[in-house]
Amino acid sequence: MLTGWRYRIVSVLGVVGLTIAAVVATNHPLSQHVFTTYVPLFNRLEVTVLTGGSFYRAIVLSVVAVTACLLPLYRPRPRRLLDTVVLAQKRLLVAGLALAALGYFKWSHRLPRATLVTIVGLLAILLPAWFVWIRHRPSESDGRTLFVGDDLAQIERIAPAVNAPVLGYLCPSSVGYHGFDEDDITAHTPRAESGDVRADGGVAVEHRESIGGAGPNGPPGSTPDESRALAGLPRLGGLSRLEDVLVERDVDTVVLAFREADRAGFFGALDACHEHGVNAKVHREYADSVLVSAGDVGELVDVDLEPWDPLDHLFKRVFDVLFATVGLLVFAPVMLVIAAAIKYDSPGPVLYSQDRTAGLGETFPVYKFRSMVPEGEDATPTDDEANDRITGVGRVLRKTHLDELPQLWSIFVGDMSVVGPRAVWTEEEVLLERDAPAWRKRWFVKPGLTGLAQINDANSTDPNAKLRYDLEYIRRQSFWVDLKIVVRQIWNVLTDVWAMIRG
Repeated sequence: MLTGWRYRIVSVLGVVGLTIAAVVATNHPLSQHVFTTYVPLFNRLEVTVLTGGSFYRAIVLSVVAVTACLLPLYRPRPRRLLDTVVLAQKRLLVAGLALAALGYFKWSHRLPRATLVTIVGLLAILLPAWFVWIRHRPSESDGRTLFVGDDLAQIERIAPAVNAPVLGYLCPSSVGYHGFDEDDITAHTPRAESGDVRADGGVAVEHRESIGGAGPNGPPGSTPDESRALAGLPRLGGLSRLEDVLVERDVDTVVLAFREADRAGFFGALDACHEHGVNAKVHREYADSVLVSAGDVGELVDVDLEPWDPLDHLFKRVFDVLFATVGLLVFAPVMLVIAAAIKYDSPGPVLYSQDRTAGLGETFPVYKFRSMVPEGEDATPTDDEANDRITGVGRVLRKTHLDELPQLWSIFVGDMSVVGPRAVWTEEEVLLERDAPAWRKRWFVKPGLTGLAQINDANSTDPNAKLRYDLEYIRRQSFWVDLKIVVRQIWNVLTDVWAMIRG
C-alpha cells in the first residue's frame, strides 16, 4: 500500500487521469445521445458535443475543480471504507456545483448540462473506487502495525507473530516494565540507571535502559519516549496519544495487549481504531471479550469492528431516521397524554434516564417514561411481576411498551438503532457479565429499541439466553433481518395491547 508522498502523487495523478477520461467519455456523441434520450429530466436536451477550444477548456476546468475540491483525500490517513466513499462523493458534488456556478457567471466557460451531470455521475463511481483501491493493503501483510496496551510482557511475546513492519508501541509511562516479573526485568535490562526517575500523573517510574542497548537518553536528537524500547521497538507515547499516532504514522493495524479488557483502555482503543478505519487484532486467548472475524486462525485474531456490510449499514441508518421521524410525529399527542398521566399518578419526574452502553463500550443516556417510583433503584434484574416499585400507570406503559417512546429521539440522533441488542444499564452489566463472560461481544453493534432477544421474550433475568439471541442477531444481521424483527415486534405489541384490553 502506498504511503507518504508516493500516496499523494499517485492519488492526484489518478484524480487528474480519471477526470480527463470522464470528460472525454461523456463528450462522445454516443454518450450524449444515450443520456439525452433515456435519462428522465434530461431527455429533452439536445446533443451537444464540444470541439476545439471549448473541449480543451472543459477538460482544464473540470480537472482544476475536481482536483482542488478533493484536496482532503490526498493526505494519507486511516479512514473507514464507507467514510472514504462518502467524503469523495461530497467533495465531488462541491466540484460539480462550482463548475455550474462558473458557467452561470461566465457563459463562455459553461459546460453543457448533460455533460456536467454525466461527468459528476461517472466520477461519483470512479473516484471513490480509486481511493479505496490505493488504500488497499496487501492480503499477505497487516501493513504498518502498532502495539497498544499496558502489558509489556504480552507485547514482547506476540511481537514475532506480526507479519508486517512494526512502528512501535504505546503504553502508559507509569507501567514501565511492570508487565514483566523481576526475572524478566533482569534478563532484558543490561543495567539500571540509578537516580533516573520519571513522573507521570504523580507516579514515579524508574527509567531503565532500552532493551536494544541504547542508553537512557537515547540517540542524539531522540526524545525520552522514543528512546525507551521493548524488544527493539520504540515507545511512541502513552495511550492518550493513540489517535494522534494513528493519523501521523498512517497506521494500518493495531495489536492490543491489555491485561484486562476494560471499558476505558481496551474498548477505548477499539473505538479509536473503528473511528479511523484501522484494523485491530488481539491474542487468541483474549478473543472471548471481542467479536472475532469468522474463520480466523492463528495466534493473533482480527477483531470484527464493522460486522455490518457497508450498504446494509447505509440502509439501516436511513431506515432508523425515517422510523424515528414518523414515530415522533405520530406519537407526539400520545406522549403528551402519557406525561400528564404520569404526573397525576405519582410524584416524580415524567422522564427517567439511565446511562447505558452503546457501541464499543461508550455510554449514552437513555430516556424512558417513568414507570416506577424513583426511590430504591437496584441493579439486580427483576421480573415485572415481582417488582413492587412499578406504578399503576407504569404497568400499562410496560405492557404496551409505550414507556419506550422517548427512545425514538435516541434513534433519530444516532445513539441507538431500531434493531439491535437491547441497551443495558452500565451498573447492571457488571452483574450480567458474571453469568455471561462473553457479554461484551454485544458491544460491537449499536444497541436497539428491539431485537432478536426481545421478540423471543429473552431478558436480563436470563443473561445467557439473551446473549445467545444477541450473538445470533450479530451473525445474521442484515437490513432484511431487521425488517422481519420490526414486523414481529409490532405484532407482539399489538397482541399485548389487545390482551390488556380484553383482560
